[in-house]
Amino acid sequence: MKFTSGIAHRARSPIVLWVAFILVHLWLGVLNLTADGMPLGDVTLVYRYWTDQVRAADFWVGIDAEWVYPILAIFPMLAVTIFGPENNEGAWLTLVLTLNAAAFAAIIGWRAPARRPLAAWWWLGFLVLLGPIAMGRIDAITIPLAIIGVLIAVKHPLAATLLFTVGAWMKVWPAALVCALVVTLRDRWRILGTAIGISAAIIGVALLYGSGANVLSFLWQHTGRGLQVEAVVTTPWLWQAFAGQPDTEVYYSHDILTYQVSGAGVEVLSALMTPLLVLAVLALTLTAVLAVSRGAQPTDLIAPLSLALVTALIVFNKVGSPQIMSWLAPPVILGLALGARGAGRSFGIPAILSLAIAALTQVIYPYLYGWLLALDPAMLAAITVRNAMLIVLLGWSVAVLVRLAAGPPRPFRSSAPGATAADDRSERGSLDATRG
Repeated sequence: MKFTSGIAHRARSPIVLWVAFILVHLWLGVLNLTADGMPLGDVTLVYRYWTDQVRAADFWVGIDAEWVYPILAIFPMLAVTIFGPENNEGAWLTLVLTLNAAAFAAIIGWRAPARRPLAAWWWLGFLVLLGPIAMGRIDAITIPLAIIGVLIAVKHPLAATLLFTVGAWMKVWPAALVCALVVTLRDRWRILGTAIGISAAIIGVALLYGSGANVLSFLWQHTGRGLQVEAVVTTPWLWQAFAGQPDTEVYYSHDILTYQVSGAGVEVLSALMTPLLVLAVLALTLTAVLAVSRGAQPTDLIAPLSLALVTALIVFNKVGSPQIMSWLAPPVILGLALGARGAGRSFGIPAILSLAIAALTQVIYPYLYGWLLALDPAMLAAITVRNAMLIVLLGWSVAVLVRLAAGPPRPFRSSAPGATAADDRSERGSLDATRG
């Protein structure tokens, strides 16, 4: 018992946690610099190509041309060129390390014993299992912003909305977290107004610099693309290609710079995926609204709704790139933080599933990605299991939302000015677990 108690005490030590944080990031840094498969290939080749255009010709993607990313994504890419393009790798890893350190501090705090140690250790484990890709893409800039945001959302909802909206203008996915705040928190109209206002300011500045419609080009850049090899919906065609199905194969798209599949029905499903994604997000949002109207507590709703929306963005996506698995971290950290304080639903199942998803993702990329493209049956099995786990994770989240929506109705307290101060204190008090 003393031994177990000693381990638990050390696990809550900020010093132990920070040492583990540094070791994890050193390990990921070494992998990014030395591992097979060029984990930092996008940073050193693709991102540098875009930033070289800015530096050499004052040509801005998203302003002077259409771009696959929202406009703010160019600024982290430019930031790491301050030390010279030849130092992009180290500068990028340092930038991600710094942002992750800020998020880690938000999780554990600065006092002993550390707050939310379970969430902290889970995130470190998730990073190790996900591997070098956890630091090697633009998504790595948005993850710490989202983690800080989910942890301050209740006390500072507008600040959280700012972080989510800035993140969404780098990579769209944090918009799902804004949606979760609008549905679950009492300040929903101020949250929505803040997100719209920030977005309008970003678009306005871009228009002043002559972007025209290019500032919104990320919305349609992916519309005409095919099904990427790793996408959840692509799995059947990978097995068909392995079985020698005529006209079914893996090929490289020079337009999108990624591997896709061809085969019967691919074009039809590719065209349907974006509408299906919109319908899925709408259905999840309406289910959550029904749950709120029937008196569901914000502590019960906010984490599973965030996870459901984020997972839907993965499952119904034509892209299955390994870095998008990192999107699972903020909602799981929120769920673990709430659960550790006796609030919200147990997040043990999604936490374990997400770790398994991360581990299988690292197996696939970057080390054995060539085997997947060669349709090796072991790699096909790995990606099939990984994608099935994503569907199970979405199913778990949906099941929680449905149970909440089917719960006994309670008096609905509006966020209108007529709501009492006691109501506001009650809601915030119940959600303070995210800070404790």
